Amino acid sequence: MNATAIIAPPPQYMRALERANKVRLARAELKRRVSMDEMDVAEVILDCPWEADSMAVADLLTSQRRWGHTRCRKFLAQIPMSEKKTIGSMTDRQRHTLAAMLRSAGRGRAWSATPWVTDSLTRA
Repeated sequence: MNATAIIAPPPQYMRALERANKVRLARAELKRRVSMDEMDVAEVILDCPWEADSMAVADLLTSQRRWGHTRCRKFLAQIPMSEKKTIGSMTDRQRHTLAAMLRSAGRGRAWSATPWVTDSLTRA
């Protein structure tokens, strides 16, 4: 008689809990790397790694240094985007617009919908 044990898979709620913990830890690491300037937020938005797929845009933006809820809200008000919008549900156009705005803000220049106006003002 061959003694092979039949191992039942863990219950669904245990698999869901395991997956949630995995995502939570990966997001914490992502946020830590963003806050330490090891990773660029614009690149995260453009690349959309698996851990950021269902993450809210505001959660990612506020993980940067000196970015609170007020700054995030004002920044996202420049384009019609909700703070609760998930990174994975963004269109390519939204991703590229947001990344361009972040890169512009990262250079210390306030982003404007018409960049030639800001450039002409800085040259005067």
